[in-house]
Amino acid sequence: MVFTLAALPLAMAAALTPPSSASGGAPSSVAQSSVAQSSVAQSSSVLGPITAEVERVVDGDTVRVKAHIWIDQSVSVSVRLAGIDAPELYRPKCAAEKAKARAAKKFAANFVQRGQVRLYDVARDKYAGRVVARIENAQGEDLAAALEHAGLAQRRQRGQWCT
Repeated sequence: MVFTLAALPLAMAAALTPPSSASGGAPSSVAQSSVAQSSVAQSSSVLGPITAEVERVVDGDTVRVKAHIWIDQSVSVSVRLAGIDAPELYRPKCAAEKAKARAAKKFAANFVQRGQVRLYDVARDKYAGRVVARIENAQGEDLAAALEHAGLAQRRQRGQWCT
């Protein structure tokens, strides 16, 4: 079974919604759907942890993963690191930004080592098909914090790499 990213929260909410005890039995599918939809409307993020396998590192602040969302269910999605900005690899404003972007991508690749990671605080991104989240490697270390500590990312919306 394959879920689209938009259907993921609805499917998870429906699966995790407990049966109604007021009616003395299992709720109807209409009631389940209504409860699941209202749960999704109230929450636009998933706290995690969600285990995932790294498929590839796109750039310093974006990683493509195969997230394991349920038993025998997974979804492939790009994850943008929450709260930081790394230099632009594909549209740099100067040569210094391009060099830092290559270093940030290499650092991120070494940090996650194409292995298992955990996603936390997963939320929709402004771009379709991508989410924003915190990523921890197998040792429990935060990728965004490590990039910032190495001087390869900044905790603001758009970093200044060409000054």
